[in-house]
Amino acid sequence: MGYRNHVFTILVTMVLTPLITGDEASSSLVIAPHCTSKCGNVTIPYPFGIEEGCYYDDPDNLKDYPIMKLMCDSGSNPPKLILGDNVPVSNISLKEGEIGINLNMSFNCYSQGESTGSHSTWANLITFTISSTKNMLVATGCDTYAWFTGFRHGEQYYTGCMTKCDSLNSVTDNQCNGVGCCEASIPDGVTNITTTVASFDNHTDVPFNPCSVAFPVATDAFTFLRKNLTQKLGFYSDFPLLPVVFNWGIGRQSCLKAQQQGTCLCKNNTICSGLEPDQDGYRCECKDGFTGNPYLPQGCQDIDECKGANECEKPEYCTNIDGGYNCECPKGYHGNGTRTDGCISSSKAWLKPVIITAGIGASIIIFLVIGFLLHWRNGERRIKQLRETFFRQNGGLILHQKLSRMDALKIFTAQDLENATDKYNETNIIGRGGYGIVYKGIIANNQQVAIKRSLKVDPGQVEQFINEILVLSQINNRNVVRLLGCCLETEVPLLVYEFINNGTLYDHLNDEAKVPLFTWNIRLRIASEVAEVLAYLHTTISTPIIHRDMKSMNILLDECYTAKVADFGASRLVPVDQGQLATMVLGTLGYLDPEYMQTSELTEKSDVYSFGVVLVEILTRKKALSYQRPEVERCLAMHFLLKMKEDRLFDIIDKNIVNSQGDIAQIKKVANLAKWCLFLKGEDRPTMKEVAMELEGIKRMNKHPWHDVKSSYDQANDCEYLLVGIPKDDEGNSGGKDSDLYNPPSFIPSLGGGR
Repeated sequence: MGYRNHVFTILVTMVLTPLITGDEASSSLVIAPHCTSKCGNVTIPYPFGIEEGCYYDDPDNLKDYPIMKLMCDSGSNPPKLILGDNVPVSNISLKEGEIGINLNMSFNCYSQGESTGSHSTWANLITFTISSTKNMLVATGCDTYAWFTGFRHGEQYYTGCMTKCDSLNSVTDNQCNGVGCCEASIPDGVTNITTTVASFDNHTDVPFNPCSVAFPVATDAFTFLRKNLTQKLGFYSDFPLLPVVFNWGIGRQSCLKAQQQGTCLCKNNTICSGLEPDQDGYRCECKDGFTGNPYLPQGCQDIDECKGANECEKPEYCTNIDGGYNCECPKGYHGNGTRTDGCISSSKAWLKPVIITAGIGASIIIFLVIGFLLHWRNGERRIKQLRETFFRQNGGLILHQKLSRMDALKIFTAQDLENATDKYNETNIIGRGGYGIVYKGIIANNQQVAIKRSLKVDPGQVEQFINEILVLSQINNRNVVRLLGCCLETEVPLLVYEFINNGTLYDHLNDEAKVPLFTWNIRLRIASEVAEVLAYLHTTISTPIIHRDMKSMNILLDECYTAKVADFGASRLVPVDQGQLATMVLGTLGYLDPEYMQTSELTEKSDVYSFGVVLVEILTRKKALSYQRPEVERCLAMHFLLKMKEDRLFDIIDKNIVNSQGDIAQIKKVANLAKWCLFLKGEDRPTMKEVAMELEGIKRMNKHPWHDVKSSYDQANDCEYLLVGIPKDDEGNSGGKDSDLYNPPSFIPSLGGGR
């Protein structure tokens, strides 16, 4: 069966599967007789409803319309149930707290390099979150990359995947393995989802595959077939909607708060339970032995177990009670009256309890003795063996051999770091990223440290992992977060860094309260320090390092606003005889080098591009990628280059830093430098050493000869001295003229017109 028919068959199955069969069962789920209980083949249980008074209207709802109000399109055949902005509903589950909806797919089609049509999928169900266990993100094509965006914890979330192939012969049916088809998992708590798909080369290199396609879909409703890679625009534009599962709950309050305020819908014979940590609201369910709709005012009704299957020895022994039943022996008999422990005559009743009691007592004593001995003999030994296994698996023996020849870093025990973080208490979490979780800790000498629980190390790359730890531990640069040590006794390695206490560059650029103190001089100094670090990593140390995830969130600031480059989780060492590496594309959207994304060949110029984006962030105080901005402004780097081309630079520059003519001159030169870093081809970009030299020259533009002298300031006033800012001449404009924007220094290529 083809992909199209296969998915359509499953979709119809989901749509035609009602929650409860029978009109009588359906009517028992609504709150009032006038409420519609079904639309087509879909049952509508309260708190969902169509008519006024038939659905739950959350008093804390900030939207213009009730979240759980539905519509029934009776003009469709069969009638179609609609939620919100014309989103079709296939089923509603009270027990699971799930709602099935149908979405179309995103596609981007070409013919001979020219676009023939495209579409992006989105679904905003407000407080409903897409199920992380019942769905997956899929992209198909031989020249395709897709990304999935939404909101999680109030912030934008991104994930995605890419797939390339040279011919259909390399693609296998039913295998979505990255060749012709790729998958990405979806985290809990994501709302307001959008799926976008694009092509690397407009499908010019793969004419047999005209379309890139992506979509979220229920995990059991998708089968990949390679023949569908040859389908054209019409196939996808007419394709039936795909099923997707969302989670729902009641309101935005917890069970306890709703019960205290008397607004909780969970009434008689029900249990109120909270949702996942990433989702607001609560859910009701019937207690064991009760059935019905737990959201209705009358609550759940008792089940008469005696009318159905039960464990009683005979039907007449069964007595129904609220929430359960009892099996009782008739007069003259003793026992439990169950199939496994039936009724016996009273004349023999004394023997059975004696035998049972003696057997249970002896079994308990034997079990306790054996359990104590096993725990005493094997408990500590097993823990020790497990830690030794992890130590060897994570390369501890190799690291010990190399440390015996150098004083590189300290190896901590698992107990050391458990004590430092109060057993990894969640209150000590100071950061989460794509490569691990970071905890704040205090080690034995009362030194504050940052402890990173990294991703699991591939056993086949242990030696490379150890070599990178040793290289990073020997980096001697005041503007790099220092690696103090590691622990290899746990399943995943733990890395111990120095603790930096003043947040990140991203925090300071995006916090309105911090902006007045975050002057142009401070920003320029931070940019210069980061450029020096990257130049140091690329050219100074014996084994060059490519950072690969340079962004404002990985630039920490201390109390003196000194930059500290962090997070080398994605970094790669560059062999001295190899100028580029073929790697899996890693990094952050908005900062990724387009050439690296297309070729998967990592070079030092990839860091230059990412640093160029950071320079633009410093100049504009805008996020590198934001779906809150208009489409033409969504990608900051592209928007910045467009403004430069239009000679409208100051339309985008942060007004907080335009304080004098001298600042304007520096800003223009930094903008030129950023533009150079953002050239499409890596060979046209500067090296980081050239970038660092140019920034140092820009810093000196407004300095008086006496500026470097700190007069009577002592060491205690260093931070205050740095925050005063760089003094300017009497007119405040000694940094240059407006024409400097298109007159870069001699070693920067011309930026007008051009490439």
